[in-house]
Amino acid sequence: MSSSQLPALQVVLPLLGAVICAFLRRGTLAWGVALCVTWTMPVIALSMLWQVLATGPISYAMGGWAPPWGIEYRVDMLSGFVLFLVSGVAAVIIPFARKSIATEIDSTRQAWFYTMYLLSLCGLLGITITGDAFNVFVFLEISSLSTYVMIALGRDRRALLAAYQYLIVGTIGATFYVLGVGILYSLTGSLNMVDISSRLGELGFQPPVLAAVAFLFVGISLKLALFPLHSWLPGAYAYAPSFATAFLAASATKVAVYLLVRYFFSVFSVSQIFEGLPVSEILIVLSVAGMIGASLVAVFQEDVKRMLAYSSVAQIGYMTLGIGLANKQGLTGGIVHLFNHAITKAALFLAVGAIVYRMKTCKIDDFAGLGRRMPLTMGVFVLAGLSIIGTPGTAGFVSKWFLAVGALEEGWWWLVAIVMVSSLISVVYIGRVIEIAWFREAKPIADNAREPPASMLLPMLFLAGCVVYFGFATSMSAGYASKAAAHLLGAEQAIEVPAAAGTKQ
Repeated sequence: MSSSQLPALQVVLPLLGAVICAFLRRGTLAWGVALCVTWTMPVIALSMLWQVLATGPISYAMGGWAPPWGIEYRVDMLSGFVLFLVSGVAAVIIPFARKSIATEIDSTRQAWFYTMYLLSLCGLLGITITGDAFNVFVFLEISSLSTYVMIALGRDRRALLAAYQYLIVGTIGATFYVLGVGILYSLTGSLNMVDISSRLGELGFQPPVLAAVAFLFVGISLKLALFPLHSWLPGAYAYAPSFATAFLAASATKVAVYLLVRYFFSVFSVSQIFEGLPVSEILIVLSVAGMIGASLVAVFQEDVKRMLAYSSVAQIGYMTLGIGLANKQGLTGGIVHLFNHAITKAALFLAVGAIVYRMKTCKIDDFAGLGRRMPLTMGVFVLAGLSIIGTPGTAGFVSKWFLAVGALEEGWWWLVAIVMVSSLISVVYIGRVIEIAWFREAKPIADNAREPPASMLLPMLFLAGCVVYFGFATSMSAGYASKAAAHLLGAEQAIEVPAAAGTKQ
């Protein structure tokens, strides 16, 4: 396999895997195909990431059509980081899927579920790797449409309503996005992101550019569930199959945040976005509202999945807060929180999925006594919950530390206080589950509760280990995020568009 073809294989392999799964009838065979494809993805992503670190950004011209006329796949420090994150988390959690999906989805639909999963993975990786603005829209629709089906395959009939609500909101978001891209195309005559960036620099800041920023901001914010545009997320996470919830929580919103960063710091200039417009103020206000408001709503939830879903809305606020700060420390905090929250929330949702597998419930009150019946599973929940809180020694603390330092660089002590208040609220809803599981007597529903099979338990334990490891060893996560932030904040010079497939700059 030639290394020059790796960017294409990152997208083509899951697409081919989805086609194969569509022709299979047995869920186990479809899972085997999904497993092989998914385990290949992080190997490809890591290989490209090493190339980027060694020789600089990779540019791949699809079909030999040189950009900006053809579609370019481009891997730089940020996209390589996100590619490895999405593919790596998917590879860790895919073993969990076999037994979980077999329990939650009818046997006649299991192969179809894995088809949708691979299509969603293909779309998310495609959004991250493509350097073409309209191609982003194509992959956005691939990932969204397959995600709607994954959610709707949940056995609870409310999953259909959740999928329908997500479809409506997702369609609106995609419409706003494509309108923004259309305006940029009318201004620059190009769809290549690097080319658009260089041409916007020549045009200056005109009213049509303001309209493009507004459309893109709203469209992407709907996709990433930025408060108060998050209405689709709680239902989608609560009623989707457990594996789908873990996969989406760890990847879909992270890719949308990446897309927002890509436009704000690469396509547009930092001066255009953060000096010419009140984008920073808007992002900080919405982020703070999400961090506090969604955390408060999470406190009053009776369903653990819905509680963690609102927690995700709050955590997205931390990511966008880092973008809004627009300095190196703040942006580092936002980027590293993509990584830290992905492994943390995947661990939490897998733990809940294991409980659903054994007890067929995710009501908080039914967790009574599970700490003694399922100690390893609840131990994973505790460790990942401490990371959500931001306890020192966990990955979540690293993110909040960088965000606090970024806020202090701006002299905003009040923002540090808000971050601390949001963390204290998360103590309440995470602590509530821990107290019920470890300090209350078990209910009859938990009589047969025991640890899940090894294929489900090992991914959880691995993610829990990562939560602790990356709380101390930050050179890979925070160190790389810091390099990516420095590159984004210093990458306002024009970048020459390569003319040949597989070439590197």
